[in-house]
Amino acid sequence: MDRPALDFGFSSCPNDTFAFHALVHGLVTGPAVLPHIDDVEALNARAELGGAEVTKVSIAAYPRIRHRYALLRAGGAAGFGVGPIVVARSARTVGGRIAIPGERTTAALLLRLLGQFDTVAMRFDRIEGAVLRGDVDCGVLIHEGRFTYQSKGLTLLTDLGAVWEERMQCPLPLAAIAIRRDLVTPIGAAVDAALRASVEYAFAHPEASQAYVAAHAQEMSADVVRRHIQLYVNRYTVELDERAVHVMLDWSRDQVSTDSTRDELPIFA
Repeated sequence: MDRPALDFGFSSCPNDTFAFHALVHGLVTGPAVLPHIDDVEALNARAELGGAEVTKVSIAAYPRIRHRYALLRAGGAAGFGVGPIVVARSARTVGGRIAIPGERTTAALLLRLLGQFDTVAMRFDRIEGAVLRGDVDCGVLIHEGRFTYQSKGLTLLTDLGAVWEERMQCPLPLAAIAIRRDLVTPIGAAVDAALRASVEYAFAHPEASQAYVAAHAQEMSADVVRRHIQLYVNRYTVELDERAVHVMLDWSRDQVSTDSTRDELPIFA
């Protein structure tokens, strides 16, 4: 008997819509999926409540959901030069009130590489404006913010990804696809294979997803969309670096208190 379509959560950002277009539209072999598209922090919160069967989540959020979900190896976001950046209206030291794109995000966790700060959580796409208005002193930008901050008149203070790479000597794991643990045995391998096939289809047929990507890209220019995809969809989207994920989770355990009993569950499906 065919099972109902899987509830599959991912973001509206070009890297996700590009990578998962083929899966969503049945262009590759695998389970049918019903997309649930939202901001990554909203996806993190939804997963914390067990509200998704398969979903993209921040690596930093994974300790909160480890009892419910295992990670898949395909479909994630990681690499070199992909990290969040800290910006301000002008050159200054990182400090004061700092806007972050959600408490559960990897970006918020990475800020701890620099120290402890007074943070203000908000949607990622509101941070540039908050910094420009002076509502906050600094902001941590993710996604297209990496490509747009200069045109908005903001100044780069620190690249948190570069700090991570220098300190940890590994790629930065930003996010991964998580699958509910009760689904791992029956369909986990099939979902992982379908995600991998979808990414490989996107690489082989980049024009196929153009309309789908554009429909969710809000007001991004074609150049920003192109640069966004080229940076965030890479070989780690095909196969996540497991060691880098372990490094992140081990380091985060020292930064944030978690239920240690969850550490006994396997991370990967």
